[in-house]
Amino acid sequence: MSSDDQYFLDILSNIPNDVKKYSDDIADAVERLFDSIAAPLKETSIVSAWRTRAIDPNFQPKPPSPPPVPVGYYAWTQNWVLRNKALTAAVIAVVGTGSFLIYRRRKHYVRKRRAGRASNGARRDVVVIAGSPKEPITKSLSLDLERRGFIIYVVVRTVEEEQVVYSESRVDIRPLNLDVVDPSSSQGAIEKFNRILSSPQHAFPGASPHSLNLAGVIMIPDMIYPAGPVETISPELWSDALNIKVLGTIATTQSLLQTICDFKARLLFLTPSIIPSLAPPFHGVETSIVAALEGFTNTLSGELATMGIDVCQLRLGTFDCGSVGGRGHLQTSNATGADVLAWPASTRAIYAKNYFAQAGSPGNRGAIGGVGVNIKGSPLRELHNSVFDALTIARPGRVWHVGKGSLAYDLVGRWVPTGLVGWMLGVRRVSPSAMGSSPATSVRTQSPNGSEEVPDASVEWERIERKAE
Repeated sequence: MSSDDQYFLDILSNIPNDVKKYSDDIADAVERLFDSIAAPLKETSIVSAWRTRAIDPNFQPKPPSPPPVPVGYYAWTQNWVLRNKALTAAVIAVVGTGSFLIYRRRKHYVRKRRAGRASNGARRDVVVIAGSPKEPITKSLSLDLERRGFIIYVVVRTVEEEQVVYSESRVDIRPLNLDVVDPSSSQGAIEKFNRILSSPQHAFPGASPHSLNLAGVIMIPDMIYPAGPVETISPELWSDALNIKVLGTIATTQSLLQTICDFKARLLFLTPSIIPSLAPPFHGVETSIVAALEGFTNTLSGELATMGIDVCQLRLGTFDCGSVGGRGHLQTSNATGADVLAWPASTRAIYAKNYFAQAGSPGNRGAIGGVGVNIKGSPLRELHNSVFDALTIARPGRVWHVGKGSLAYDLVGRWVPTGLVGWMLGVRRVSPSAMGSSPATSVRTQSPNGSEEVPDASVEWERIERKAE
């Protein structure tokens, strides 16, 4: 072995000793480093614990936090409100406003309404009602206003109507004979009425005198209208309806107009609203007459406004008149199944099916009237309150919507297309075959087995005739 090999083997034999030495040196250095870091931390912990025990001898270390408790309904609601503040504010605003409006309306509905009295406690406010005393609305209004402290004069034209007023047996409900057909008699009745208003009144013997005041005049045109296709309504019916409902109302208003101006009294017109708003087929008379009355009312309102006299139009919906002689509705018609059978055969073939469909549609009962009116209307107290407010409040509105369906149908008539309104009422287009057929011209055919077959049109007519009967 040479000397170089021996030298190389000596170096290899010294390597394990060097590795062990270097490893021990590194381990000692790391241990010294950790001891230098842990010593201050240990000292700080001891000092802090000593300080806590010195300040609070009862100090106990904080227990571990308990597991989370399930959130209840109240807590969940509170958290949801905190997360949705804008939505919560909107809901509170809507609910609060609605509750306030309901409360105010209820308070307004139930508040006491009484007419003013004279200094001696006697009645002094007079109201004239120009309407047939046989109608439930006239009878109900006269009784209610008398109960609230008014003196009521009901316009009558015949002895029979005068007896109806006396049959109420109320001292403060009196007839006012006003026959507008006879101008001289009408003028004499108005002069007598004016003398009553201007003369001093004595409530009882020895009482101090007081004067009367005309608070208002209520015009209630007849609300029974003929119904049917225009070609089946004779000119005589049109003439009678226009004379009684339009010209009669205008003539009565003219007769009382000077007295109204002298006392600055209110003038109220009560007209139906549902049918005129929708203007449906087969109700041309009512639609035309109410439109004429509304035009007259608007013109008269503009004229009297220059003298500080208020004219109000009360558009009436449907009312339950059960408390004044059986259930009835304002929106009524005198057309019956017998009237339909009296139409010419060609007219029945064209119009009868749509007429019965309109009268019997579920959304139409109680509004259009006719067959099967069975939906309860608004209580008459709503009408009584509205009439009293229109007579007494400081600034009455020109148009009042009173009764179920009055405002709703008015909006429908203004904004909903006419074709859609007719479709909702059950009106459909008539087929050309129906226009050319009638019960008198229906033909029976023979079936292959020898039996007779009835065409569909004849079957439909038999169904309509049974419904009319």
